[in-house]
Amino acid sequence: MQGPRARVAARRRKPHAAVGSRSLRAVSEDADSAASGRPGESVGREGPEALDGVTSFIGMRWEDPQTVRLQIRPELINRGGLLSGVVTYALIDYCMGSTLWAQTTPEERIATIGISVNYIQTAVEGEIVCRTVLDRRNRTIGIMSSEVRHEDGRLLVTAIGSYSIFPARKRPRPPAAPDG
Repeated sequence: MQGPRARVAARRRKPHAAVGSRSLRAVSEDADSAASGRPGESVGREGPEALDGVTSFIGMRWEDPQTVRLQIRPELINRGGLLSGVVTYALIDYCMGSTLWAQTTPEERIATIGISVNYIQTAVEGEIVCRTVLDRRNRTIGIMSSEVRHEDGRLLVTAIGSYSIFPARKRPRPPAAPDG
């Protein structure tokens, strides 16, 4: 007869970064499928590696799932003349999401629970880069930390975030179009 610890150990998953984890390409393909409504069909993108309309508008560019770059441009500057906090928050959220997404299986989905952001400095021009580290992941939660730095090396923002990991829901198929 097994004790409680043995039963828990038997239920534990294999390491998450192993076979079955997703690449950024898979993240992008899933976004294409969701946007078009048809698996495997691409939709037009304005920016390199853009996943959706938000990332395209903001101009996010992925180096890898843990690193996202952004060129600051006038549309991203707020009325105070500084880079909008909304832009850096979105950069962090998408970078954290892609970092965790790369560690999930095709049967898993993720959603942001919360992100705590510390705005240290700002920028008005140049390029910024967000780098995220997956600090901890279990079956239901992923915890990450991010830094946003200016191209000159200045630390602009730090953040910690938690994400829910849950089974993918089966979506009902849309009704067939009537002939005629």
